Amino acid sequence: MSGLRPVREARSDCAYVTLVTNADFALGAGALLRSLRLSETQADLVVLHTGGVEEASLAPLRERGARLVETDLLPTSDAFNTAHARDALHGAAPFTKGEKPAFHTPLDNFAKLRLWQLDYDRVVFLDADTLVLRNCDRLFDYPEFCAAPNVYESLADFHRMNSGVFTARPSQATFDRIFAELDTPGAFWRRTDQTFLQHAFPDWHGLPVTFNMLQYVWFNLPGLWNWDSIHILHYQYEKPWQNPHPKADRLAPLIDLWHAYAGDGPVPALSELPAPA
Repeated sequence: MSGLRPVREARSDCAYVTLVTNADFALGAGALLRSLRLSETQADLVVLHTGGVEEASLAPLRERGARLVETDLLPTSDAFNTAHARDALHGAAPFTKGEKPAFHTPLDNFAKLRLWQLDYDRVVFLDADTLVLRNCDRLFDYPEFCAAPNVYESLADFHRMNSGVFTARPSQATFDRIFAELDTPGAFWRRTDQTFLQHAFPDWHGLPVTFNMLQYVWFNLPGLWNWDSIHILHYQYEKPWQNPHPKADRLAPLIDLWHAYAGDGPVPALSELPAPA
């Protein structure tokens, strides 16, 4: 597997995969891994991690049963790297709906494409800032490429996909195809992997928003929020472990839920959680 260095062999033909590029996202991955174990999945749990993550941050992920796979960043050109560096990208395509934390490293997002080189038949990718609230193993039976729409402000968002959760079928041929499309002269992917993956898989299949419920739905579209149907909660923009948290007053129940999963104590029953105000 060029560019990948797993620490042990795969135990299943299916895996949930996340990407960790620094200590902050390792914190997120720890809560995600616990949520997956509590969902009683039997699939492998895989953490792709780049060279910038220290062992002290990886050890808790190993203790929660993750298969750690060290990955190289993609061998993209200097021009590509310059265009997608944090300051350049945020300057050319600023975020106007929410805030990305200082540890957000947009160029590293493209490393998730390495999952197509993994030794699994079927994978579900989950960003490290997600929680799995119900068993989602049915997603392994979904085709490539399935993702939920990027809905968090209005119904107009349904035409865009969100790459925080998606289904894939690892294949070196697919990796070679999409990598060839990624770094072309003048390439600029406004929202990094998200914009690129929608380009690479233009006929993407739509998952229900309940399989990638974006946290801003809580206050922008509360009528869509129903704890009885949410399978995956995605903390887009601000992260629940940030302290101080810029939107703590608006997202307090969701922040508290994340901290419950991040710890070792009980997690609340979804039926006991409050509805949006």
